[in-house]
Amino acid sequence: MRTDTATGTGPDTEVVVAGGGPVGLMLACELALAKVGVVVLERLTEVDTTIKAGAINTPTAEALYRRGLLPALEEVQRAALERFASFRRQRGVADGDGPVRPPRFAGHFAGIMLHGDLLDPEDPDFRAAGAVEGIHLVPQAELERLLADRAAELGVTVRRGVELTGFDEAADHVTVHTTGGTLRAGWLVGCDGGRSTVRRLAGFPFPGTAPEITGRQALVEMTGGEGLKTGWNGTDTGVYAYGPMPGRMLTVEFDGPPADRGAPVTAAELQASLRRTSGVDVTVTKVLSATRFTDNARQVPEYRKGRVLLAGDAAHVHAPFGGQGLNLGIGDAVNLGWKLAATLRGWAPEGLLDTYTAERHPLGAWVLDWTRAQVALMRPESHARALRGVLAELAGTAEATAFFVKRISGVLHRVDLPGDHPLIGRSAPDLLFSDGTRLGDHLRSGHGLLLDLADDAALRARAAGHTDRLRVLTVRPTGPAPAALLIRPDGCTAWAVAAPGDGSPVSPDGLDDALLRWFGAPREAAV
Repeated sequence: MRTDTATGTGPDTEVVVAGGGPVGLMLACELALAKVGVVVLERLTEVDTTIKAGAINTPTAEALYRRGLLPALEEVQRAALERFASFRRQRGVADGDGPVRPPRFAGHFAGIMLHGDLLDPEDPDFRAAGAVEGIHLVPQAELERLLADRAAELGVTVRRGVELTGFDEAADHVTVHTTGGTLRAGWLVGCDGGRSTVRRLAGFPFPGTAPEITGRQALVEMTGGEGLKTGWNGTDTGVYAYGPMPGRMLTVEFDGPPADRGAPVTAAELQASLRRTSGVDVTVTKVLSATRFTDNARQVPEYRKGRVLLAGDAAHVHAPFGGQGLNLGIGDAVNLGWKLAATLRGWAPEGLLDTYTAERHPLGAWVLDWTRAQVALMRPESHARALRGVLAELAGTAEATAFFVKRISGVLHRVDLPGDHPLIGRSAPDLLFSDGTRLGDHLRSGHGLLLDLADDAALRARAAGHTDRLRVLTVRPTGPAPAALLIRPDGCTAWAVAAPGDGSPVSPDGLDDALLRWFGAPREAAV
């Protein structure tokens, strides 16, 4: 990663990404993997260490694993578990002498804790994640550092201390004006957060619902914390959460949005909010990191206007409960990256870039409603409290726990694609092969993959015209598996066929259409 200063005029590039947080960096890495020239503009001079999301979901973990980042994720989670163990020791909870193991991913809904021990460990929806099944304790700041290192390895130019101030769009390029000069690019992508400058200047509509809460999240030093209950707690005055790391606190109050969300969060403000919501006489002595949030819930109708696109919070905002925003943004970046690269390289089939909105908008809309429902349940009033009690009882059952956890963890995410096989539109399962590798090991290049599990030469021949953008792998699975899969660069299953039970040849029905739809015309037919 070439980190430039805020002076001079940058060189022309194929894509400018405004915003160097996790979403912008992930997108830049995906583009760089496809040999696309990209420049990232980031107003902050260093990685943002503000306390934000504390975990990633399964699709995010899969996306990073498929790019070779599993060892880095495991190391980040190990450090997070050590902090978790330290907090438990402070609270007088004994963990034994062995290593601290990650709890089975469960999470919460509106502060109603979900218990991982109620989940079926053999549930195929969870087992399909393979190597990343236990990876989730990855804080947002650590993810940003990890992606910054990845960007450096790929040679991405990140211009820190530089802000986008405007842009002019032409038929074949965008001229981007910044505090450090001017850049001419083929495309501009706004990954610049909920108060996106790119979104505002481009004139994207941003409909939604107004906020009714002020939330505060912080990492602090305090006295009197032994009187706080750990986990999420609803009270007559709001909601507070304490843990699972030493000094981590969160409050939610239903007194409208903050008057000045950009003002510094002080120790006095955090102390007063925590006292109001908990009733405990804590004293905050030092603020290590703090932020405010609201439940402002809005989404652009289209993620693209001409040569300008949006991803992450620039395209959708909502309350941060469950860390859904970080994961939603990473998913945007992975979905967009290969499609924009294909468009730039000239092999994208007609309408490919438009499928970015078509595929990501429905999931974003679902997340907005998912968080709105949680805010409604958190309200400190009689009707919401009664409903919350009913839901808490329901959440104590295995069936309801699986319902919530599968949605929170993202294992049920699906794109609506043609085809009858149940894997089509879903993240490809991390199959284990007879040579000891897994599917994720073969997706690191960012190419698509035709996975031939039946050693069918005729099937492989159908992809012969796409091998500049698609790889073909013939391998034997160690367990039950389809006969073949066509996997997009983002890991989504575009086509699949079951193994014939009588040993007959694999049916190629639908494969040619899927190749054309996602990988364009074969070389011999290209003009």
